[in-house]
Amino acid sequence: MIDVLLKKGKEKAALQRHPWIFSGAIDKVKGAPLNGEVVKVFGADKSFLAYGYYNNQSRVAVRLLEWDEEKIIDKQWYEAKLKQAIASRAHVLDNNDTNTCRLVFSEADYLPGLIVDKYADFLSLQILSAGIENVKDDIIDVLRTELNPTGIFDKSDATARTHENLEVSQGLLWGETPPEFIEVKENGVRYHINIADGQKSGFYCDQRDNREILAAYTSGKDVLDCFCYSGGFTLNSLKKGANHVTSVDSSALAIETLKHNLGLNGFTEDQQTSVQSDVNKQLRIFKEEGKTFDVIILDPPKYAPSRSALDRAARAYKDLNRLGMLLLKSGGILATYSCSGAVDLETFKQIIAWAALDAGREVQIIKQFHQPEDHPVRISFPEGEYLKGLLLRVL
Repeated sequence: MIDVLLKKGKEKAALQRHPWIFSGAIDKVKGAPLNGEVVKVFGADKSFLAYGYYNNQSRVAVRLLEWDEEKIIDKQWYEAKLKQAIASRAHVLDNNDTNTCRLVFSEADYLPGLIVDKYADFLSLQILSAGIENVKDDIIDVLRTELNPTGIFDKSDATARTHENLEVSQGLLWGETPPEFIEVKENGVRYHINIADGQKSGFYCDQRDNREILAAYTSGKDVLDCFCYSGGFTLNSLKKGANHVTSVDSSALAIETLKHNLGLNGFTEDQQTSVQSDVNKQLRIFKEEGKTFDVIILDPPKYAPSRSALDRAARAYKDLNRLGMLLLKSGGILATYSCSGAVDLETFKQIIAWAALDAGREVQIIKQFHQPEDHPVRISFPEGEYLKGLLLRVL
């Protein structure tokens, strides 16, 4: 096995079990490891630190896996990690109300670059590191044995693969090809989701808890659900007795899927209005029309994919939330989210404060939102805490 030696003083993060070694921390590589090959990482004093995947094409040159030198990184090692991850989610699925969740969450489950989502009897995989790509067959074999899914589908079309010098990939990995729509349940709400053509891995199960929390504030209210996608917040609001929900998304597929889901749950056309439009543009149109709402949900895509995009993202978040506040009735509720890992909660609060100042509205924080337990945050890897949100009363 090839050895990677770190520069003096660069051992601290590895000793604290942070899973990333950046290229600038490496002093010497003894040999020429292939991208994705498992290497041994040593400190400047030649002491063993950890095993990890090496990749000279990535700024994160080594993704650490195991800190016990006696362990062997083989199929049995991956099997143990996968079993541990799956077992920790068992109670999420141990009822008749939910049959979809994230089974493996990359670094948080000690498998950097692997995401596995369960959608009823199908699995959706995102393989985002060369190390996981190299053992893909072993991963699939373990998942087949442990879960016996109807099919396993590859959704490794994320741009993160390009940072690992991997081509984007999508298609059937094993079993049956998923139908155009798979029916899943989350908190008793039924969804038709499209794995092959849907965003990310097919469905945003990271908002499961937050949908239910927010819905409790919507009974008898007029609700605006922005970036609605397949209708998670819309459907939960209607389930809790919302008077009417207006749902906005720029994607035709999202709007089509939402319409399927409305019918699937027995909601009628007079309870909901779908608008296919750019959200920022549509918010301005609503303002010109003099429309107001009791509850507004803002759940945009990732505005800050990296820290270098933080300033631009802050301006985008501020403008979006300013527009939302201007459309709320006095005392109305704004549920606003950021899925940008580069935007921490305190920064997000500051952005909301700026938006409130520009909108001329007083704002109270009444709850804070987080990602659910099937998206755990490893204590040595705070970067895994990407989803945050605020429930606001706007006066």
